[in-house]
Amino acid sequence: MSYESEQPRTPGSSPPARDDDLPHRPGRVHIAARQRGADATALGSLALHLPHVTASLGVVFAISYAVSHLSNLPWPLLFGGWALSGALAFHRPCERLMAQWLFGLRYPTPEEDERLRPVWREVTARAGVDASRYQLWVEEGDGINALAAAGHIVGVTSHSLRVLPPAQLGGVLAHELGHHTRGHAWASLLSVWYALPARLAWRLLVLLTAGLGRLPTGAAAVVIGVAGAAVIALATATYGLIFLPLATPYLVAAVSRRSELRADEHAAGLGFAPQLMAVLHQERDREESRRAAALGRAFTREGVIARLLDSHPDVHTRLHHLQSHLNKRR
Repeated sequence: MSYESEQPRTPGSSPPARDDDLPHRPGRVHIAARQRGADATALGSLALHLPHVTASLGVVFAISYAVSHLSNLPWPLLFGGWALSGALAFHRPCERLMAQWLFGLRYPTPEEDERLRPVWREVTARAGVDASRYQLWVEEGDGINALAAAGHIVGVTSHSLRVLPPAQLGGVLAHELGHHTRGHAWASLLSVWYALPARLAWRLLVLLTAGLGRLPTGAAAVVIGVAGAAVIALATATYGLIFLPLATPYLVAAVSRRSELRADEHAAGLGFAPQLMAVLHQERDREESRRAAALGRAFTREGVIARLLDSHPDVHTRLHHLQSHLNKRR
């Protein structure tokens, strides 16, 4: 596939460059049905969620054991069913349901598919990936954005399809393909899924704690005392590791920011660094406008915490890393 101009040129000359031309990448590429692994950021995300997953195992075991006493269902069946449920993230019909109901995506229109499909084929061919292994979706949105989720979902906003030239759209798609081939998409989904029972149990505990105000003073004091003693005992037995989940959101955000840089690196390795930088320059202009509007709270405690919890690095950092990649190749 080529987006080169049809203008005549003299022998030995290079074709005229255009902003919407997909960059040429010489050489042969082996096409594999699957090219999916797990880099350090994917493994780091899984490791950081281990405390939540362990707590979820305890919650699901308790629920399964209680249900088994109230019914004829054996608890290993219930517990094992939940333990194996993460495999549904790679089941195509389940992925379609997630795309539509969880992520709010839709199928591309014929016009959108005509624009999206050739660019996706070019990107996957450069990466050595079978393009048909992934499902292309569209999100209604006014911004330039895309997402990679589950095992095979790749989504892009309708605005991106309307305004981005093919080469810049290719850079965005190459970034999302990097999330898939490096394991970020499936690791993130499985981490959230298997940590969900523990998070729900924690929210229930918070709600019950909030209801202590309606108890008599003596009863509330007893409950608080027992809960405090249990927390101290657990903290002593685990050498304080039970407090690790309090820092997990900040660590997960830091790993997520690193995964974004790894996906940028993947796109740059496929030859899309200049095109992705052009998209990021547009994003930087919008970000600077938002920063100017929020200048009054830029140095407040809330602003610092928001930056620490941000799942994406700032645009200047991404541009710096992409420029470094270009400099190394020169």
